[in-house]
Amino acid sequence: MSIAQIFVAGGVVMWPLLAFSIVALALIAERCVFWFRVQRRQRRVVREVLALYPQDSSAALFQLRKHAGLPIARIFLAALELEQAGQEEFRLALESEAQAELPTLRRFNTVFETIVTVAPLLGLLGTVLGLINSFASLRLGDLAGSNTANVTAGISEALISTATGLVVAIVTLLFSNLFKGFYLRQKAQIQEYGGHLELLHRRHYAQGVLSYATTR
Repeated sequence: MSIAQIFVAGGVVMWPLLAFSIVALALIAERCVFWFRVQRRQRRVVREVLALYPQDSSAALFQLRKHAGLPIARIFLAALELEQAGQEEFRLALESEAQAELPTLRRFNTVFETIVTVAPLLGLLGTVLGLINSFASLRLGDLAGSNTANVTAGISEALISTATGLVVAIVTLLFSNLFKGFYLRQKAQIQEYGGHLELLHRRHYAQGVLSYATTR
């Protein structure tokens, strides 16, 4: 059987399953590109910024603005662009921007969870509809007659729709869990790198206060 024949044999539930599969593939592709860019560039950029900041804060800001597409860069910029920020203001800026970036990191998680939940249920619905068609076509004493084809078609509809729903759900679940793992790792890295930057700022702030007191 060709793919088109399998699709037709699966019954009416194949249309929403097709829509779910297209949406899932599109969102998976978008998330793969997003996480590839983050994982490939972020560690190098953060290390450069943390090394530059104690020596030249302007160069660190320039480097962050070059990579403003990274979540961690936007978080650092929100704090470093504050003029003469105290320790508490700096920490609040980091935490507030980090919270604002979290929805971007876990984007589409709700859609993935919906597809994982609903796709098997649609497959089950297709199973029920296929069995209903099979029993409706079944006639006692006519098992070898013309209605046998309808019974077979109903069973095929039940099996194909169930298998399709499971495939869509399983593939989506695998990628959804992968992206959740990336999100949790990114969240931990934001806390780690933010803590390093806050320590550097505290030292820089303390040196500035000490220098000001000495000149007085």
